[in-house]
Amino acid sequence: MKEIDARGLACPAPVLQTKAALREESPGQVQVVVDNSAAQQNVQRFLESQGFETTLEQKGADFLVIGRCAAAPAERSRPAAAPETGSQKILILCATDRMGYGDDELGLKLMVNYLRTLKEMGPDLWRLIFVNNGVKLAIDGSEVLPDLQGYEQAGLKILVCGTCLNHFNLLARKQVGETTNMLDIVTAMQLADKVISL
Repeated sequence: MKEIDARGLACPAPVLQTKAALREESPGQVQVVVDNSAAQQNVQRFLESQGFETTLEQKGADFLVIGRCAAAPAERSRPAAAPETGSQKILILCATDRMGYGDDELGLKLMVNYLRTLKEMGPDLWRLIFVNNGVKLAIDGSEVLPDLQGYEQAGLKILVCGTCLNHFNLLARKQVGETTNMLDIVTAMQLADKVISL
């Protein structure tokens, strides 16, 4: 079993370290030790995306993510499926919970209206990513939480920055989307046909 100690590493280093180990050694089993739940979720999701079945153990403040290979190494990194003919993949990156500058109350109203209107994009809306102050839109008490949950239930993939949630001490309050890391965000931006930043 390949053992990786990723304690004390900031996002996305635990996932990058795990990715490098899989690429260099193609182990059948891997154990990654991390010291926060955001890294645990990111590593676990990454391993599962690479064909591993995962289990989780907690030892004190540490999380042990154990992956057992369920797919052949050649099958681990299949590219994402191409979009349907005639549609494009639009990624929206929300780095704030307000739209524009000036009046904060107006900015919040504009952002709420914008997010509620996104459904008009139809199937072209491919990813919705929240970073920095934008993660506050994905927590309990957010005015747009029911809208975001509806988008997610309809199949939209929503990603919420784990480092940002930790910074604002909001990880436990996240109510929608997957806790993500910068590697996932950069990869999604590469795959998108268009990126809209707010």
